[in-house]
Amino acid sequence: MSSRHTTAVRRGTAGAALAALITLAVAGCGGGGDGGDKGEDKKQISVDSRTGKKPASSTPAGPEPRPSATIGEIKGTDGVVVTLTSAVRDKGGFVTVSGVLANRGEKPFTSLTWRSKETEMKSQSSVSGASLVDEAGKKRYLVLRDTDGECLCTTGLVGIRPGESRAVFAQFPAPPAEVTDVSFQLPTMPAVHIKISG
Repeated sequence: MSSRHTTAVRRGTAGAALAALITLAVAGCGGGGDGGDKGEDKKQISVDSRTGKKPASSTPAGPEPRPSATIGEIKGTDGVVVTLTSAVRDKGGFVTVSGVLANRGEKPFTSLTWRSKETEMKSQSSVSGASLVDEAGKKRYLVLRDTDGECLCTTGLVGIRPGESRAVFAQFPAPPAEVTDVSFQLPTMPAVHIKISG
């Protein structure tokens, strides 16, 4: 092999190694290892190998989810707690009350005492016995039910273990638009005053 040919091979090898090193260095700079780009998912960051810059994102990151506000809390026996997070009036003439049921006690919980006593209501382990009370207007609003006799509410609240939580909701006919302050009631539990939004 001639010395001229050997020199050409060495130059080609060195050039390839230098190109690989530059590519790694550029990719390493794009990672932002110091956490400076907190709003971006590092797995989705890409770097233009020609410019060494990150391309503009076509889908900006949305706001981080925030914990729901608490509008009321009901504490029952045996460590059962219902935290209400919203009571929203919608355009269809309904109010949906949402929250979280938590078992902070030491034994499993089943909501048989919270079901409605209406014989037409099929839902057993549910919050079908809940009600909204407009104290000023002296009116009580019961949980709605569908054509099959099922409540428009959370069902299947059976054997909730200690430390376990479940999302709950119940839908009611909406009081008049001017009524925003009501009481939410569950059988065997103390009532709590809440405010309707929307």
